[in-house]
Amino acid sequence: MRRVLIVGAGQSGLQLALGLQAKGYDVTVMSNRTADEIRSGRVMSTQLMFRTALRYERELGLNFWEALAPRVEALGVSVAGTVPGVPGVQRPVDWVGRLDGPAQSVDQRVKTAGWLDVFAERGGRLVVHAAAVSDLDYLAGHYDLVLIAAGKGEITSLFPRDPARSPYAAPQRSLALAYVHGLGPRAEHPDLEAARCNLVPGVGELWVIPTLTTSGRADILFWEGVPGGPVDVFRDARGPAEHLARTLELLERFVPWEYGRATAVELTDAGATLAGRYACLLYTREPVGRLPSGGLVLGVADAVVVNDPLTGQGSNSAAKCAASYLASIVERGEEPFDADWMRTAFERYWSSARHVTRWTNAMLAPQSPHVRALLDAAAELRPVADRFVNGFDDPSDFDDYFFDAARAEAYVAEVRAAAGPTT
Repeated sequence: MRRVLIVGAGQSGLQLALGLQAKGYDVTVMSNRTADEIRSGRVMSTQLMFRTALRYERELGLNFWEALAPRVEALGVSVAGTVPGVPGVQRPVDWVGRLDGPAQSVDQRVKTAGWLDVFAERGGRLVVHAAAVSDLDYLAGHYDLVLIAAGKGEITSLFPRDPARSPYAAPQRSLALAYVHGLGPRAEHPDLEAARCNLVPGVGELWVIPTLTTSGRADILFWEGVPGGPVDVFRDARGPAEHLARTLELLERFVPWEYGRATAVELTDAGATLAGRYACLLYTREPVGRLPSGGLVLGVADAVVVNDPLTGQGSNSAAKCAASYLASIVERGEEPFDADWMRTAFERYWSSARHVTRWTNAMLAPQSPHVRALLDAAAELRPVADRFVNGFDDPSDFDDYFFDAARAEAYVAEVRAAAGPTT
């Protein structure tokens, strides 16, 4: 039986651990916290998983909360701005597109704690310890393969930044999120469960995501602000109550249509807020790390590829990386997990991950005229709206029409012609 050590107990690490466990591998997971500590701790992220990522969980029988989490059937896009003759902040762009399959969000405190419990119940070994490079140097010789699925801490130094694949050298957004109860529905679609992405040019973005948290159904209010701008105001907030107050003040100022349904919200629990810049530095690292003793480790998901959460791809990319690595490991059989195999396994994942990175980088840049034209067209042409939102599940589709102005114009013209004349 081949022995595998996975450092990190998030989406990618635990999905991979449970997948390997089901295939008969002897798996050890290192986590810096117990399941109970995770479950009762502070929120760790936002997440909205689309059809493909959810399918990977379902195939492994890990979709324990599928019947409980909100079924997100659609995704809406609003762009804040001014309208001639109309006072105040308006929505010159505002539409909703239907997803081909429902998306879902489960608080990582619920999911990772639950998966850790299942991993242990199925006989997996859990080591509760914050791993350092020296620990891995000692342990690596006892395993056939060591995987690093932790995106923070000293061990990430094992993976040098790849400048050829890393266009940004500094964080492009500051992040602030709050899990709340009491958010009302959008007046435009009160019976439709939809996530909403609000773009505020020059300021940042607000995501509103229906989710399942430790206290049941909730919503996430997630601000991403341009560093140093008017939304970058959370680092000195004195406690969760002040964090929520600042969140609501920004809603009222920049996205009043969202503020109108948020006047009665309250935090879901004492750990329901999070703020910082640490998660939004975009980079790709070399996937193979070498320990001081010469042993090799392979980076997983955001240990080696990190994208800004603007495009909602973090948990999706983690699930896709875990699925790709699981297939590569099983296909390797009894052959050694050497450096060449590690790089091949990473490139197999990168063949899809590169589309996420390209799209996210484009969305972070100032909005180009042809992208704005696409968003405008989606308001009047349902196929454009639906195609755009389903790109969140499969970002490779954006290659066909999103990045090039001529292709975008031709695509919109084709859809408009197929729709026929308007009356």
